[in-house]
Amino acid sequence: MDRSSRVPEGVFAGGARAGLSSRAARALWWGSAFLVLGVLGTSVVVEGVDHGWRLPVASVLVFVQVCALRWLGRAPVTVLAAVAVTGLGVWALLPAVTLTGALLAAQVALCVVSATGPRRVAAGALAAMFLAAPPAFGAGGPAGLAVYLLAVVLAWTAGQWRRAQQARMRAELHRVVMEERARIAREVHDVVAHTLSVMVIQAGAADDVFTQQPEQARQALRAIETGARSALGELRLLLRAFRPDAEEDGAGDDGAGEQREPGPSLARLDELADTVRATGMTVNVHREDATAGLPATVDLAVYRIVQEALTNTLRHAAGADEVNVRVTAEDGCVVVTVVDNGRTPQGRGSTAQGRGSTAQGKGRTAQGRARTTQGGPVVAGAGAGRGLVGMKERAHLVGGSLRAGALPGGGFEVAARLPMERAS
Repeated sequence: MDRSSRVPEGVFAGGARAGLSSRAARALWWGSAFLVLGVLGTSVVVEGVDHGWRLPVASVLVFVQVCALRWLGRAPVTVLAAVAVTGLGVWALLPAVTLTGALLAAQVALCVVSATGPRRVAAGALAAMFLAAPPAFGAGGPAGLAVYLLAVVLAWTAGQWRRAQQARMRAELHRVVMEERARIAREVHDVVAHTLSVMVIQAGAADDVFTQQPEQARQALRAIETGARSALGELRLLLRAFRPDAEEDGAGDDGAGEQREPGPSLARLDELADTVRATGMTVNVHREDATAGLPATVDLAVYRIVQEALTNTLRHAAGADEVNVRVTAEDGCVVVTVVDNGRTPQGRGSTAQGRGSTAQGKGRTAQGRARTTQGGPVVAGAGAGRGLVGMKERAHLVGGSLRAGALPGGGFEVAARLPMERAS
């Protein structure tokens, strides 16, 4: 069972407005600071050499821009306004520094606003930057205007590209999380539904023979205990696999020297059959040696399909007292068939109606044990519709197929065909 993907806390909260991490904010500041100092700072020094007092004032304004960029990750709109005003001041002091160069820090801030801010704010920031188009045209003519507009649009577009990339990453992560949740739900359903179905039947049988045949009642209670312990062991394995702080060395809260039960697989198919046999049902299992060593995902899928099919037989097969399980290899695929001899002319039902009518005396058999209790009829088919759907989903996840339906001569068949070379 593979370990669940770790999801950063709050990854879906806030959408595109999720703040930058401290490391990303520092990297953004250093990168933008070096860019502004290297390009705008150099232009100011070169163009302001012969302008007396204007050079130090323009240098101070450049320094203010660099300092303001420190808060770009926290308040990009405020930083954009600050660096835009100081950039216009630098251009006013030194017109030889083009407006596009003077507003370089503003273009960086615009890119961040476009990437992280709400779309309405990003559009407003772009419109605000366009307000400087007339001065750009007046200072540099059509060429200066074209260069300025191109720089602003490119900065805004880069932010939109980053926004779209983040949205795709969030959507993909959300899809992975939903698939993982569905997989966990299938695992829990398979473990709990099968075990509880067997326990209900065993409890009914123990109640019927408790007075007249106490030894038989004890056997039923022991079977309930065994099934419950097995289910608890599987649930512990499941929870351990998805526990965030699980360690590979196997340290857990169950004790350092505890012997861990192996996970569900075809190697435990006979144990699975024994739990059903304990209800009085005859289970015939045939498994070819060629099906040994399957990939982990296929091995688990086969086991769960057989488990769910046996559970459905116990819960919904009217009059069934025998079920045949075959796991064989054929043309590079593992073929699984589970066939019972119940009366199912209309398929699996969703209620207890028609499943063996009444028990014969105190020694009723498996197919009649879940019909009634002292409190009234038991609707053992609750959730039955999910069983067949779940089996088909498991088969499809490993590239296989599954069909299920009533047989013309009576009984119900579940047949699956799964590729043996599916990567685990």
